Amino acid sequence: MGAEQHRELAGKGAVTVAIVTVSDTRTPDTDVNRKYISERLVELGHNVAAYRLIKDEPDQVAAALNELTDMPGVQLVLFNGGTGIAPRDTTYDVISKYLEKTLPGFGELFRMLSYQEVGAAAMFSRATAGVYRKTLVFSMPGSPNAVQVALEKLIIPEINHLAWEIARKS
Repeated sequence: MGAEQHRELAGKGAVTVAIVTVSDTRTPDTDVNRKYISERLVELGHNVAAYRLIKDEPDQVAAALNELTDMPGVQLVLFNGGTGIAPRDTTYDVISKYLEKTLPGFGELFRMLSYQEVGAAAMFSRATAGVYRKTLVFSMPGSPNAVQVALEKLIIPEINHLAWEIARKS
């Protein structure tokens, strides 16, 4: 069975998502990524079950990951921020240790799309995705443009298919 048949079986129902912004400077009022992600997903008929704003501290990233993947009904956790190479960027380092299955294509495609917009600086991104505790986890950079690219070009087109794949028995 091909991807098109899988998409048809997955349907168009609501997917339940949690959002995590990793930032040392943003507040709930200045978190434009959360606003964009939340509004866009709700507009498409999906549910936002939780939101966390955390500092880029390894223990906070791990705590948010564990808490939200334990939350009943959450199918996707979307992290934004902390994926670069600066000393404070630790999101990737933490999440990559927990992923049970990785989706290398997400990071590869994200960097390819980013390259078209920002050139060689796209290589600085450590965007990643995978499955942890039967929950999809996406980690993308924190720039609003990067969030929009990841959401619109990669996550939204496959959101139902992704949720269906991790839930199916065979």
